[in-house]
Formats: sequence, C-alpha cells, structure tokens
Amino acid sequence: MTAFAIPLASAALLDATPPGFRFEVLHESRKPGSRARVGRIHTPHGVIDTPGFVPVGTNAALKGMTNAQAASCGVQLQFCNTYHLMVHPGVEVVEAAGGLHRFMGRPDGPPLITDSGGFQVFSLGKETTDDAPELKRRAAARGRNAGTLLSISERGVRFRSYRDGTVLRLTPESAVLAQKSLGADIIIPLDELPPLNVTRERLARSVELSHRWMTRSLHTHLADPRQQAMYGVVHGGTDRQLRAHSVEYLSGLPFDRQLR
Repeated sequence: MTAFAIPLASAALLDATPPGFRFEVLHESRKPGSRARVGRIHTPHGVIDTPGFVPVGTNAALKGMTNAQAASCGVQLQFCNTYHLMVHPGVEVVEAAGGLHRFMGRPDGPPLITDSGGFQVFSLGKETTDDAPELKRRAAARGRNAGTLLSISERGVRFRSYRDGTVLRLTPESAVLAQKSLGADIIIPLDELPPLNVTRERLARSVELSHRWMTRSLHTHLADPRQQAMYGVVHGGTDRQLRAHSVEYLSGLPFDRQLR
C-alpha cells in the first residue's frame, strides 16, 4: 500500500472563508428533541433556502425541462455529476466554455453543486451479493455484469468509461481539480461508497479510507479555494457508532462551516 503524507495547511488557509458564502439560521424548531431548522445559504450565484429540493442535471442539463421552466419552478440549487461530465463531454470542454454556469447558458445562477464522481464510480461497479436491492435492479436494467470499476486502492480508483472503454483514474486530488475546472459553487471530496450489506469490519475500513481521501481532497481545495466551498460527507452507513466517529473526525477538519 502506498503511503501519502498530508502537508498541514497554513493558518491563513484554515481561517479563510470563500468570498460570497454565508449561512444564516432563520428559525429553529421549539419541539423537544427536535433539531430541525430553516436556513439560508448565500453563494456567489444566489441564495439557497434550506431545506430545499435539488434537481440533478447529470450532464449539466435537466431532462425534459428548459432553464426558464426550472427557474419558474423556483430551483435555487442544481446538481451536476462530475463523473459523467468527465466521460462526456470532458472537463476540459466545460472549462473552455467558461465553466458550468456559462456552459449551461446561466452565467448569473442558480448556484451549482458538483459531486466528486465517487458515487457513480462505485454504483456502476460489478454487482455483488452485498449490494442493496436498488443497485441490483439498476444493474439488471443496464444489463451489466462486468461493471466499469476496475480497482480501488489508497491512491484512488480506476474505472472504464461506459462511453468508449477508456481507462480513467480518479484520485482525491484529481476529483477536486476536476471540480475546480467545472467551477460549481459547492464541491464535494472523494469518498468510497460501500454496499449496504457489508460486514461492520468492512464498513469500518471504508470509513477510514473515506476519511483519508476527504483529508487529501480538502487539502487540494484549500490550496486554491477560489469562489467555491467544500463540505465533508459523514460516513458509517447505519452504524451509529461509526457515524459518530465520522462526525467527530470531519468536525475537526476545516471544511467550510458556513454551509452547516
């Protein structure tokens, strides 16, 4: 296994707040035991009321809906998939167009969020007995047996493009750099998606791997924050103890707290 050293970020980086981002709590539930709240995230491309519905435009477009229709429905935040954009049309194409907002013809908003690509890589992997019923149904619908995920290591993942079979690599660093090129307002670190029915031992290993990957992702982000914010993803599946451990670990890292 290859060891990776994570250089410490400078104090200036740790204290930096991406310009244009702010989170405010408008209302908190008064019900005993409830932590529900209503909030508002301010971003460089607009305001997001929380909680809210976030539609997914896989390749930077919502299927069957125009930009004007999405705006009329009150869409305040849209999701785009880094994995699919890497495969087609390519991150470099989107970057050459001026980033996702201009590529989509919406330079003034709404705010956009991109994932790391990890979910798609693992969900398109080979079907196993540990997979949840939903993934098995999707695998059967696609008629795939071999999958596109080739290997997982400390370095990252290797997968085969479902479009032309090209072998691609995704690391914590490259996942963040791809999202820098795409230019979304909110970005996500690379993490592993384990199947639902794995053993606790396997789940614990996955949590630790995701923590190491997210630490590397965060360091890459902090080296060049731009007008982007990153938040960590809590892991541990349905295991309360592992989830509590993940919360404690991620809370100790300088993810952008204005999104909390």
